[in-house]
Amino acid sequence: MSRSLLPALFSLIVLLGCAMPPTPTILARQAPQTLPTSTRPTEPSPTLVAKPTAAPASLPTATAAPPATVRLTAPTQPTATTAPANPAAPVPPTVTSAPATPSTPTPTVTTWVSGLAVPWGIAFAPDGRALITERPGRIRVVEQGQLRAEPWATLDVYERTGSEAGLLGIDVDPQFATNRYVYVAYSYLSGVSIRNRLVRMRDDPATGRGSLDRVLLDDLDGAGNHDGGRVKFGPDGMLYWTVGDTFRDDLAQAPDSNNGKLLRITRDGTVPPDNPFPGSPVWSLGHRNPQGLAWQPGTGRLYATEHGPSGGQGYGQDEVNFIEKGKNYGWPTIRGEQRREGLEAPIVQSTAAVTWAPGGAAFVSSGPWAGSFLFTGLRGQALYRLTIDSANPRTVISFETLYGSVYGRLRDVIEGPDGALYVLTSNRDGRGSPRPEDDRVLRLNFAP
Repeated sequence: MSRSLLPALFSLIVLLGCAMPPTPTILARQAPQTLPTSTRPTEPSPTLVAKPTAAPASLPTATAAPPATVRLTAPTQPTATTAPANPAAPVPPTVTSAPATPSTPTPTVTTWVSGLAVPWGIAFAPDGRALITERPGRIRVVEQGQLRAEPWATLDVYERTGSEAGLLGIDVDPQFATNRYVYVAYSYLSGVSIRNRLVRMRDDPATGRGSLDRVLLDDLDGAGNHDGGRVKFGPDGMLYWTVGDTFRDDLAQAPDSNNGKLLRITRDGTVPPDNPFPGSPVWSLGHRNPQGLAWQPGTGRLYATEHGPSGGQGYGQDEVNFIEKGKNYGWPTIRGEQRREGLEAPIVQSTAAVTWAPGGAAFVSSGPWAGSFLFTGLRGQALYRLTIDSANPRTVISFETLYGSVYGRLRDVIEGPDGALYVLTSNRDGRGSPRPEDDRVLRLNFAP
């Protein structure tokens, strides 16, 4: 080649290189979950996984609702890479979990029942019985303040000490007095894959025991952690189920997955016609690991607690979110104080310096704490009390931390039919320091 042609050829190569388009940035979908060898589930240990007695090991398919396939087609959801950050957006109040001096009287705390094995959820039936899920697979009954020796039902679940999977949330049908329905969510093994399922059970008034009635939603991705699991009826008569991202961030935004979502269905497992995405049980999306649901009395507004990042993703930044129909709560694109157009920020978060690890939530309807939003803390080992402005759903008026490190890890809180508050400890879950009476249900009561 002539030396006189080399400069021209070099210039042509530079021009062609500049004209090439940049490699696009995409939010990649992860490959199907493969558990590492060291954590791959094996056959459940007989001491940790309870075998079914009141419900069959093989769930019937004849009455099971088909697994819902989610296609979020409307309204259009913002993608994680299109909207620029909006630092000028209003920033909701940020608080820490430093103890505060209560502005109102605190209740008397007593142990209602003890000797439970990692209780996760609690619900009261109209007849006064309390049904409590134990993560290894048993549903226990408390009647007239006494814990029955025999479980109400036993389910075949996947559970390991130190993990978050197993028998999780529970709620009683608002029409329980006539239909006897109880709803529970749990993790199970399919081969070596962990899955999540929501079922409806029926109480037998003659025996006081429960049995499987119907599978409502099935075959959702599961994992040892981040399964969500809270099950609650809303004031609209619909059943809500929080489902975690199972440590796969992409699922929270994936339109073909129910994970990282808040689901809403009827008591029969069908999709309500007024759900935001036609044919889909998804009510909201962009969640990491939501574990608490509560509706504000008088307004019917829904609030949820959610775990923030951990490990290499950061720390703290646990959230309380005001949940609205069809909204995207941003995980994994935003967290804590971060803002982005089209994504919802929490009304309050713990900051990166503090970890609540929030569990169950409840609004208080009577007494000195009437109107307060309560939620439990696992890592925080406390009960948190917020006052939310009824006129502005995103305004937090006050925040208090109660009982810090007094009772250990706290999993759920509910207001009982007697007006007292009932709080579950979770000190035998492999992450706490159990005391002789653990695990317990604590009763908080203002009455003398």
